[in-house]
Amino acid sequence: MALALLWGVASFLVALLIGSPLIRVLREHHLGKNIRQDGPASHLVKLGTPTMGGLMILAPVVLFTMLGNLAGRLSMLLPLGVMLAFAVLGLYDDWTGLHDRTGVGMMARLKFPWQVFIGVLAAVGLRVYLGVGVTAIPGLDRTVDIGWLYVPVATFLIVGCANAVNLTDGLDGLAGGTGAIAYLAYGVIAYLQEQTFLAVFCFTVVGALLGFLWYNVHPAQVFMGDVGALSIGAALATVALMTGQWLLLVVVGAVFVVETLSVALQVSYFKATHGLRLFRMAPFHHHLELSGWEEVQITQRFWVIALVLAMAGVALAL
Repeated sequence: MALALLWGVASFLVALLIGSPLIRVLREHHLGKNIRQDGPASHLVKLGTPTMGGLMILAPVVLFTMLGNLAGRLSMLLPLGVMLAFAVLGLYDDWTGLHDRTGVGMMARLKFPWQVFIGVLAAVGLRVYLGVGVTAIPGLDRTVDIGWLYVPVATFLIVGCANAVNLTDGLDGLAGGTGAIAYLAYGVIAYLQEQTFLAVFCFTVVGALLGFLWYNVHPAQVFMGDVGALSIGAALATVALMTGQWLLLVVVGAVFVVETLSVALQVSYFKATHGLRLFRMAPFHHHLELSGWEEVQITQRFWVIALVLAMAGVALAL
């Protein structure tokens, strides 16, 4: 645990140090966020805020995983590889979004197949090369082997979690804070399972996310972009799968689940009623904004909820 915590501290310091230079470079190259036309009007003041800040999260994670973690356990190539693969996809999405006035970026019909492809490769890697396939039952001292059903389930989790974190990334500090809490929970779970290197990876990500939050809390100086959100979400699901406690993602990542469900319900209700809306706006954090909640109030309360549920998740994993 001491090693994991020290890697987390080092990761935080690296992210903190590279943050200002990265933001300056992004500004100099006019890599500012285009605000989506269908978003809350209050977000128009954020127009031009540098995006692709997720690079300051990736840099320390890659650095310390390659320097220390891989020397002890090559299995760490899997979560790191998933993170980098989704980061490349997110980077392209961010780049196209910067050159699109709507801010939409890469079309879903192009992005989704690539996400599934990466997810399948990761799922097969988990099942075949790492021999991971056992599913722990939260709260019970038992496991279940679901056989080759594990591959589509793992693929769904990786792709779903990547997009869930991406949907949550709509307020200053929201995705970064809740993501750090989720990784903290799985870091503890991995440590309790004596998966030392996986715990180190989790705490390294936690440190990097906290360093990013230094610049991302309201009013944000930089956004993480898809390069950060997609990679963080996909790697989180991979970590959960490696612990066998992936069912706890519903608890530990409840904020991400609610945000995603709000979008799904909004779209379904809109189609079923030919134009009526269930929420003022989706994802759910926008509904709360339009209901009169302040941005900081929403973010901080979601952090509190995420922390409480993370504690519940760790308790169920014991």
